[in-house]
Amino acid sequence: MAVPRRRNGMMEGDENDVQDGLLEEDDDVLIIDVDSDTPPHLRDLAAAAQSGDLSALRLALDNLEGNIDEPVEDGDTALHLTCLYGHLHCVQLLLERGASLEAKDEDGAIPLHDACAGGYTEVVQLLIGRATDAECVKRMLDTVDAEGDTPLHHAARGEHSDVISVLLAHGASPTNKNIYDKTPAELADPETDARRILEAAISSIPL
Repeated sequence: MAVPRRRNGMMEGDENDVQDGLLEEDDDVLIIDVDSDTPPHLRDLAAAAQSGDLSALRLALDNLEGNIDEPVEDGDTALHLTCLYGHLHCVQLLLERGASLEAKDEDGAIPLHDACAGGYTEVVQLLIGRATDAECVKRMLDTVDAEGDTPLHHAARGEHSDVISVLLAHGASPTNKNIYDKTPAELADPETDARRILEAAISSIPL
């Protein structure tokens, strides 16, 4: 999964990158650093998806020579990246152009995992709303990544209560466990709204 990078709180080695001209000079702006392993024909698509530049994304798609679901970085498709960064209008454009809701990255995560991890409620609602039928929604909600985490696990880990409520309303299971034998509720800190919502959901399940 690609990770958003920002000027504040630079990681070791970033200072050298600045000197090499790989990072932007402006403070507190999103750093767009397209992976060197990204195929040349997908670099414009990857950069536009990360930056959220809708016009650039539209142009990249118009000129795309390849599949819209082809991985652009770390196994992520353009849709994964726009969901990761919360670029709602870019997500919408990609879906209109036929991007797959169920494409998996190298860790087995689908775009919904990324949107839930970031707490992007509107993106989550859009993704679920674009599912073709109830069976597709169920598959998305039940999809697990390499650690056995469902999208609900990702939302719980970030304590994104609004996203958690949306997922539960669409049938996400609060009792599924990951490979560490943890339910989503166990990933949220005690005394948080996220924990209370998930525990209430578990309690409401008929015995």
